[in-house]
Formats: sequence, structure tokens, C-alpha cells
Amino acid sequence: MSPREKKLLIFFAVGGFAILNLLGFNYFVKLQADIAGKHFKAVTDLKHAEAIHASREEVESQMAWLAQHEPKPSESQPVLTALLELAEKDVPVVGLTFKTEKLLPTDQTGHYFHRVKVSLTVVGPEHSLYTWFDHLNSPDNLRCVTYIRLSPNKDDDTLIDCTATVEQWFVPEPSA
Repeated sequence: MSPREKKLLIFFAVGGFAILNLLGFNYFVKLQADIAGKHFKAVTDLKHAEAIHASREEVESQMAWLAQHEPKPSESQPVLTALLELAEKDVPVVGLTFKTEKLLPTDQTGHYFHRVKVSLTVVGPEHSLYTWFDHLNSPDNLRCVTYIRLSPNKDDDTLIDCTATVEQWFVPEPSA
């Protein structure tokens, strides 16, 4: 072999070696990035699982409470009637005057619970209003006052006009 052929062969060998090194380097960089991505996802999943495990006791206690206090399935109309009766019954007992009631549409967007709503307007002294709110708010019965608007009475400075929205959560009957 002539010296020119040897130089050409060495040149091609060095060029091939350089190309193989570049291809190998790119392959290992992609492989390392893929492994780093999988590692990051695994670490994220582990942290999420640890957070769920840490909140397990709280969730278990909430599930136990719900199992104790979950109402029996029913239609919305009897629940709405019972809610109105309760709200109206307490009004004169605590010293308030009932003005108006407005039935609001039943919220059926929840998967497990639906809500009946009623808006009531009453007039009375401040202390009586807070006593009435205390009677209406009952987490054990899945009932609460979700909206309160207080304004001074135009005729008597000692009285307050109050518009309150009372909501009752209930379990709907299974659809056939």
C-alpha cells in the first residue's frame, strides 16, 4: 500500500470513529434525558402517594362522620318542605317577623348529593337573627345558611332586615 492510501485509510478511520462517537454521544444523551424524566415522574408520584398517606387519617375520620350522618335517599320536594317548616317554625320562637320566602331551583349538579335552597326574608333584632342562624346551621343534618344580607330597617332603627339563603343537602333517590 502506498503512503497516500495509508493516509486516506487513516483519514476514513478517524472520520468514521468521530461519526460513531457523535452518534453514540447523542444516543446516550437521549437515554439519560429519558431516564431523568422517568426519575422525576417517579419522585413526583412518590411525593403524591406520601401526601395521600399522610392525610389518610383525616380522610378516614371524615368518611366515618359521613357514614354516621348520611341521610336516607329521598326526593327533593319532601326535603324542601321540611326545610321550609323548620325555618318558618323558628322565626317567631326567636323573636323575628317573617316577611317573604322564595323557593330557589334545586341544585342537582352533585354526583352524590343534591341541594334544595330557599331564600327567606325576616325582620328582627340582631341577637334574634344570630340565634336563628345558629338553629339553622346544622352540619350533622347537612344544612347551612350560605348567604346572608343584613340591612337596617327603614321604619325602626332597632330592627334589621335580613335575607338569608338556607341550603339542605340530601341524597337523591337512585334513578331507575
